[in-house]
Amino acid sequence: MALRLVAEFDLWKDVFPWLRVQRAASASAGTPGGGADVLENNYESLRVLNIERNGNVIYTYKHLYTFEKDLQVVSCSVNSERTLLAASLVQSSKEGRKNELQPGSKCLTLLVEIHPINNVKVLKAVDSYIWVQFLYPHVDSHPLPENHLLLISEEKYIEQFHIQVIQEDGNRVVIKNSGHLPRDRVAEDFVWAQWDMSEQRLYYIDLKKSRSTLKCIQFCADENFNLMFEAPLDIPLSDSVFKLVNFGCDDIQDQDKSSKYPMLCIFTNHTGSLCVCYSPKFDSWEQIMYTVFYFHKGHSKTFTAALGSADSHVTKGITFLNLDYYVAVYLPGHFFHLLNIQHPDLICHSLFLTGNNEVIDMLPHSPLQSLSGSLVLNWCSGKLYRAFLNQSYLLQFLWNTRLDCEKIAVLHCVLSCGQDPQFLEAKIIQWISENVSACHSFDLIQEFIIASSYWSIYSETSDIDKLLPCSSVLTWNAEIPGITLATEEITLPLMKVHSFKGYWEKLNCNLEYVKYSKPQLHYNNCMVRREWHSLISEEKTGKRRSNVYVRNILDNAIKVISNLEARNLVSEPRLTPLFQEEDNHQRLLLGLMVSELKDHLLRHLQGVEKKKIEQMVLDYISKLLDLICQILETSWKKHNLHPRVLHFNRQASAAEFAVFHIMTRILEATNSLFLPLPPGFHTLHTILGVHCLPLHSLLHYIDNGVLLLTETAVIRLMKDLDNTEKNEKLKFSIIVRLPPVIGQKICRLWDHPMSSNIISRNHVKRLLQNYKKQPQSSMIDKSSFSIEFLPLNYFIATLTDIESSNQALYTFEGHDNVDAKFVEEAALKHTTMLLGL
Repeated sequence: MALRLVAEFDLWKDVFPWLRVQRAASASAGTPGGGADVLENNYESLRVLNIERNGNVIYTYKHLYTFEKDLQVVSCSVNSERTLLAASLVQSSKEGRKNELQPGSKCLTLLVEIHPINNVKVLKAVDSYIWVQFLYPHVDSHPLPENHLLLISEEKYIEQFHIQVIQEDGNRVVIKNSGHLPRDRVAEDFVWAQWDMSEQRLYYIDLKKSRSTLKCIQFCADENFNLMFEAPLDIPLSDSVFKLVNFGCDDIQDQDKSSKYPMLCIFTNHTGSLCVCYSPKFDSWEQIMYTVFYFHKGHSKTFTAALGSADSHVTKGITFLNLDYYVAVYLPGHFFHLLNIQHPDLICHSLFLTGNNEVIDMLPHSPLQSLSGSLVLNWCSGKLYRAFLNQSYLLQFLWNTRLDCEKIAVLHCVLSCGQDPQFLEAKIIQWISENVSACHSFDLIQEFIIASSYWSIYSETSDIDKLLPCSSVLTWNAEIPGITLATEEITLPLMKVHSFKGYWEKLNCNLEYVKYSKPQLHYNNCMVRREWHSLISEEKTGKRRSNVYVRNILDNAIKVISNLEARNLVSEPRLTPLFQEEDNHQRLLLGLMVSELKDHLLRHLQGVEKKKIEQMVLDYISKLLDLICQILETSWKKHNLHPRVLHFNRQASAAEFAVFHIMTRILEATNSLFLPLPPGFHTLHTILGVHCLPLHSLLHYIDNGVLLLTETAVIRLMKDLDNTEKNEKLKFSIIVRLPPVIGQKICRLWDHPMSSNIISRNHVKRLLQNYKKQPQSSMIDKSSFSIEFLPLNYFIATLTDIESSNQALYTFEGHDNVDAKFVEEAALKHTTMLLGL
């Protein structure tokens, strides 16, 4: 199943056997009331009461402390030193189960010294329910002189007791001034509250003029408590509602009737996200609705899930679980949703599974409670789980699903797991190589490269999600089967404290971004595209800017390639012939991207060291290149290609066709985003193109920019192929399409009349581009010409005159034998060849 629950505590496996041993020992010792049969008859009273911040699980069997036989524990908490215990007890019915809440119920709240004696102080004796919770500051090596205890009353107020303890007679711990314990009123007139045990936060909702307002109290070790924010919450609540979340086991309400009550919970994570998940009570058996308020993004989304047939009765409520970057929402037997809370803007980044799916059927049907982080508690079974996304299931699902929306959602789920990323990337690349053309709504290679590069440096700083794109998909208009969605803007929380640390600093940063940063600050390669085209244009005209600037850009590329090689020290040598040539155009693109991305991050990542940013940039771009190499390497290995593929004098194989196709898809993916390619990519692509394509298709690919002619590839072509008629046609077609700078070099390597003709044409074009006709004698000295062909004679005389007037300027660079005489001979040879003489 998509969700993997790993048990960290099992009441029946971890506690029940121990109790059995204790009971058996008591029975053998003749202790009254002992015996294993008593345990068997009272197993229902074995239940979890609370889980503390340090991982301590508080459970009870029959009674923790026996005061009266008709009292039962409702709430219980132990301080971090395990010297004090707070417990709230209520009267029970004769059947051994507590009565439904009703006027006149008696609730007794006690504070007990448990190290090493049991002095008891009554904190409350009232006619309403009370819940207790010790505060847990960050663990210190020495005991705290003062403990803080929260009392939550059904009368809709929360108090904090300050309890000082002292040591007497060695390690005996007692309460100081137990007759008068100072206390503060933390909150009042609330209708709902949730406790975050890990971060020591209290969320609660109060009603003012029928308007719901969410508030949060942060408890700290070095101070009392602070009201952190207020946020209007557009959900219908009434004074008659009273609900507590994560204050121990809440079984006042019948869990079987949970669908009759609204469900509300709050999730946060270390990146500064704040999500409020709300599901109203169900009014229909045909569809279920729930809303998620993404306060860190400034909007809410209301999801409506179709349940199918009208007889699909819902007997259990919706369950919300916190999975770090995701929120899992599921209704047993009906649907399972994974909501991407880090990037919720597009619905395709979340996964929606419905119907009779095995992932839904395998999840527990009993209610689960999401605690801090990824801890999940099943109150009914007494099992505490750590919840993970199941990578194996998601990878298998990736192979089997046919929907584009599920492919892109699962792709992001897998990459965000963060467990063994190299293994996951290898599996995804294997899937891509088999399904490269399977997606119609997005480019599969493009999405993988962008998403994987993003997640590779995400842990460096939480602000990276605002500055780098996580997806290549900008819009998504396709429907998700079984789901309708409505998005609304919401009012942002008002921060009440102005000195932020940790999570609060990141949340405040997210809120500031939503307020002021529009349009988004995501990096793109627009500036790189413009600058690269400018440099290439300057290269063609010979007017390139200062050598220092270009050298710095190329140095950036060297740093990226060195960083990539350092990252791959432990991996196998690459089979594909990449990084084996200069390829200055790709190196310019690499270096420009380093420069632009570094400037982008430096502008917006305030407070981050420059060296760290520079390394992040190198890692990010190295990852881009490495992923491209991995995709090509996987295809190369799959088809068992050999280095002999680099030679032109051989026939293409089906394997080469397959690799050429994947390289063409990689080129399409990178071109639209203007991403750099590994030096040598275009050479290999061109060589495979010459092998695999007929001449007319090959020239069409070249003319449309799909194949980029590199000097290395063309030199190899000229050397490998002989001068048969077919090869001459190919060589000529290639040479005339070369940039002039490369073309001049290549023509010298081909000893052929066609090559001499091209050299001559370039020489003549160079001489005549600034030529101004001068008055000349109408008589031509025929004695200087061996052939009596007046047009040619006149033309050669003109060239000779230009050469003699400024020999230094017009000599063909690097080829001393190119002159008017060479042009004449080349023209005659070419004419002879054309006439077949």
